[in-house]
Amino acid sequence: MPVHWTVSHTARLVVAVAKGDVTPADFERYFAGVTADGAMAYAKIFEITHTPSALNEENLKSLGERVIYYAKHGQIGPIAIVAASDESYAQAQVFAAAAKVNRPLAIFRELHAARQWLDAQPRPPAGEPG
Repeated sequence: MPVHWTVSHTARLVVAVAKGDVTPADFERYFAGVTADGAMAYAKIFEITHTPSALNEENLKSLGERVIYYAKHGQIGPIAIVAASDESYAQAQVFAAAAKVNRPLAIFRELHAARQWLDAQPRPPAGEPG
């Protein structure tokens, strides 16, 4: 599976890594899995550096629309996208432009910077709906 993720309910954090040839169906499995785990409102780090030309602009915009759908049906948490390569950074920018919802979103070149930013974002306390 090209998208791997872990959920920490204690930290209210999802960490996902995409590698290789990623399809929209892979992202749908990610969305479904995170939703099933009750973690859609958690903060997220999503690392996409190793997905060369994985998704075209149309697919990225479609994923952005999917995020808007999820946002309409419940709060979604802040997301830090890690995109170290120029190509992955450009893909992240297309996705971010298409996924305009009321939540913090930032794109980073380094995981450490992404985590620092994410840790500074306000989140609902554990036990409260996100």
